[in-house]
Amino acid sequence: MTAVQLWPGRYTDRHGTEDVVFETDGRESIRTTIRGVRFEGATMGALGVVSGDPPASEFTFADGNLFACLLEWVQPVRVEVVGQAEQIARLHCALRLDHTSDDEELTAALHLDGHEFRSTQADFEYALREIARSFPHPVRLRSCISCAWSDYHPYGHGIMSDLACFRDAKNRYLLVEGKSGPHNIFDVWDRRTGFVQETWLCEQFEHRSDHQGYRGSFPG
Repeated sequence: MTAVQLWPGRYTDRHGTEDVVFETDGRESIRTTIRGVRFEGATMGALGVVSGDPPASEFTFADGNLFACLLEWVQPVRVEVVGQAEQIARLHCALRLDHTSDDEELTAALHLDGHEFRSTQADFEYALREIARSFPHPVRLRSCISCAWSDYHPYGHGIMSDLACFRDAKNRYLLVEGKSGPHNIFDVWDRRTGFVQETWLCEQFEHRSDHQGYRGSFPG
């Protein structure tokens, strides 16, 4: 899953609803076109106009990003079932951005073999943790959030795409034991390969072990 993905979705605001397609590279770029206007951002909660002045009459903005709207999309997520072939599940997401809430309101539901695993956590880290905890025992998520070589910054992160990948610094990252002490996450942070979305996957994926890195095991 290294090529650009296209996520079918829908945009809704006070002017109405429109079917859209979100394009993503799995790292820090999400693009879409709404009512003929091109938007781009590192996360779904930070989509700004690519060029030109924002058309304020057709959209609502906050700090230059889309606001007062509902974004919905469906994306593939790989799932591993012990003793069976790898499967591709569908993650149905809805992100509400409006003045009635201090934070983004995220709903995520993973659909697999006729079953739904739902979460209403505030961001993708906690949403995918909750979903993974609800899986029956032989099912495991196979994506960057559950990979041995990924971690978050101790000072926090946004709703998505702030997951650091350390696949090019594996030996150093294996020494990390927390955010303080002789082997802390700050010592290796600048050696990160880059940032990825929690649901992405590359060929160097390995399942996360117990008590690994700063953030520990997954789903924990």
